[in-house]
Amino acid sequence: MCWFICLTPIRPANARARELLNECAEIAVLSTQVLAEFYAAVTRKLGKPLPAGEARAAVESLCELEVRPVHMNLVKSATRRSQDSQISYWDALIVETAIEADASALLTEDLQHGQQFDRLRVINPFR
Repeated sequence: MCWFICLTPIRPANARARELLNECAEIAVLSTQVLAEFYAAVTRKLGKPLPAGEARAAVESLCELEVRPVHMNLVKSATRRSQDSQISYWDALIVETAIEADASALLTEDLQHGQQFDRLRVINPFR
């Protein structure tokens, strides 16, 4: 998750994640699920978690991008995608949201680089 990597302790991926966010800000699409996962991760999973206020401010900043809500049809299609593609339900929900948003690429470390889901291609920007 690029958003999470930007705030993790110093590592080579941080600079690349920030660069990607700047390059993609005009075309980036997030889901409400990604925002929720981001908040949970930065307030619990960092070596030194962010204070809730800072994490909330980061979420509010990310909300300036296009944000797609998760709805019942996405939940249903994600259950099918998870089973058919043998990926986690949560990854399938992100994939289905990206497809619904007509995205052609999904930037993530969580799925196999180059993997194709319909017209959506997975790209690991840190490889």
